[in-house]
Amino acid sequence: MALLTRIRGPRDLDRLSPGQLAVLAEEIRGFLVEEVSKTGGHLGPNLGVVELTIALHRVFESPKDRILFDTGHQSYVHKILTGRQDFSQLRIKGGLSGYPSRAESEHDVIENSHASTVLGYADGLAKANQQQGHSDRHVVAVIGDGALTGGMAWEALNNIAEAQDRPVIIVVNDNERSYSPTIGGLANHLATLRTTQGYERFLSWGKDALQRTPVVGQSLFETLHGAKKGLKDFIAPQGMFEDLGLKYVGPIDGHDVQAVESALRRARGFGGPVIVHCITQKGRGYRAAEQNEEDRFHAVPVIHPDTGLPVKTAGQDWTSVFGEEMVAIGRERRDVVAITAAMLHPVGLAPFAKEFPERTYDVGIAEQHAAVSAAGLATGGLHPVVAVYATFLNRAFDQVLMDVALHRCGVTFVLDRAGVTGTDGASHNGMWDMSILQIVPGLRLAAPRDADQLRAQLREAVAVEDAPTVVRYSKGTVGAAIPAVGRIGGMDVLRDGGADADVLIVSVGAMAPTCLDAAERLAAQGISATVVDPRWVKPVDPELPTLAARHRAVITVEDNGRVGGVGATIAQALRDAGVDVPLRDLGIPQQFLDHASRDQILSEIGLTAEGVAEKAAALVAKVSLDPAPVL
Repeated sequence: MALLTRIRGPRDLDRLSPGQLAVLAEEIRGFLVEEVSKTGGHLGPNLGVVELTIALHRVFESPKDRILFDTGHQSYVHKILTGRQDFSQLRIKGGLSGYPSRAESEHDVIENSHASTVLGYADGLAKANQQQGHSDRHVVAVIGDGALTGGMAWEALNNIAEAQDRPVIIVVNDNERSYSPTIGGLANHLATLRTTQGYERFLSWGKDALQRTPVVGQSLFETLHGAKKGLKDFIAPQGMFEDLGLKYVGPIDGHDVQAVESALRRARGFGGPVIVHCITQKGRGYRAAEQNEEDRFHAVPVIHPDTGLPVKTAGQDWTSVFGEEMVAIGRERRDVVAITAAMLHPVGLAPFAKEFPERTYDVGIAEQHAAVSAAGLATGGLHPVVAVYATFLNRAFDQVLMDVALHRCGVTFVLDRAGVTGTDGASHNGMWDMSILQIVPGLRLAAPRDADQLRAQLREAVAVEDAPTVVRYSKGTVGAAIPAVGRIGGMDVLRDGGADADVLIVSVGAMAPTCLDAAERLAAQGISATVVDPRWVKPVDPELPTLAARHRAVITVEDNGRVGGVGATIAQALRDAGVDVPLRDLGIPQQFLDHASRDQILSEIGLTAEGVAEKAAALVAKVSLDPAPVL
């Protein structure tokens, strides 16, 4: 790592020779494999952008020039080259974020970890430069080919192309993948560009032949190189970009620093919007990643660096339970189809796709389209299951509301990674879904507490044909099954506190073990507690107000934002029913949470058995001292 230890900032790259740059690239790859294998993180994407990132920082002057990454998981090399080489605490509390972070460095302009947004930022920054007369500043947007499947990217391209005198350099990092191989018409177009060598061979021949021609040869070559797109389209079909008004440069070998530098310097001097198309290999230089066809080690847990195998074998996780049950349902019902937004493996739909490929639709990074397409499928007589991360459903809210719910379409949304997810930081915590979905008329929302309930509630969800249904669950390993000791209405009673119980604890989804532990702690203090799992948290079970009225206090516990969440909705239901029992709603504070483990975050925000018991005991004590309603 002799060269890498000498890099403390981007300008340290300027004095390196081409040979030294090649050595540095290999040192960075070795560093990434060694360090990320210890902590887990996004390994494959970063192994693929080493030379590209080196070239970016040699050509442009960050932070004066704004270098933006979409998505930000491909920014590890950028961090290394901008003075952040302590990866020992990557994605761990107090350590480096797994995405760009403005708190870490002035070189991180945006904290971008949701795909397809970078071109919108670039458009705005370029307009700001123009408005303020900053003609010496450049805006560079690095976007993966997978992110170009998102509609927002094309909305931004339409605006970027509007002004030919407003420079934006768009670097397409084309590795044929988002998580898994990129799909769709755009992917096919890029594949054509990627595999069409005729244009480059033609220009290479022209350069050699014409530059040997005295006097006029160079001028003729430059004319040929700048020929109208009719000639270029005849040889290489790149017209889609140029029809938008975007100068196209490429395809370029993204692992040739000098070639990328040359392309970037030409783009920098053009003075208008330019696309630089770079071909890269995800997982490059790490054999275990290169041979992994699923996702080229897109994101890895802690692994053995020599083998790429996980250090620990985890138990069954929520995602795999969903995947197995989807296959079982698919065998029973031919009308059930699956939709994913470029995340077939991460959301557990790969087994369904393997058995029912003709009933599986990967729409690319396009959650809005996924929802509307699902509405169309439902209108056509099928029952679509749309599986996305909980935090990504935020993008499709309008479509859930106006296209699915308004039309009373039987569409099931399955939300993986709901609640606190932790290590990926603020943008990936699925803490908004149960709040924003509460306002959707007719929608029904389930929060299973264990694997058995996930299977049962998924089946209940796909049985609904006249309204949208949602099933949401946590990230990670599923705990042991939690049996019910009784049922009231549609609610499972997990602990019966008796006829004169002091407090009713309403446990939402994966918080059930915490709530049962809290009830045990309360019992040790002489406070009796009933614990119920509503199973379906929207709508509020009509029996809940009656049950609440038989207790002195109510505590709701949810892995979701407190504002407008399940607790707030239950409080409103009690008021509407004229039940004045004091209630405390416990959940995630409405703030962006720094990256840390799930357990650390839950502890910090008080969503632990100890924290729940403490709040419940305090509320019961207050009621004992002051029998007046506590609002």
